[in-house]
Amino acid sequence: MIINHPLLGPRDAAEFVYLGDASLIDRPDWQDKNADEKFYEYGYLRENPAGKHQELWYHEQGDRSWLVLTRDTLTHEITKVEMARDVARARGRSK
Repeated sequence: MIINHPLLGPRDAAEFVYLGDASLIDRPDWQDKNADEKFYEYGYLRENPAGKHQELWYHEQGDRSWLVLTRDTLTHEITKVEMARDVARARGRSK
């Protein structure tokens, strides 16, 4: 599988490490009164979709950047690759 890195161009997926669902960008607030429940859901409850899905990938053997890939889990076709920091900023999470 080839990942078209936004800064470096096409790269083999072997250079990357898959983390999981891109919703991990939206970490719960540790000060929330239900933080324990929200962190449990954040850490353990995941969707397992068939079809289009956003995923986090880490460029371990490259520039060490985090990417959000929109990928079809049935065909492995990648339709969009974005820098994770840009996705986080767009969601209002500029950390």
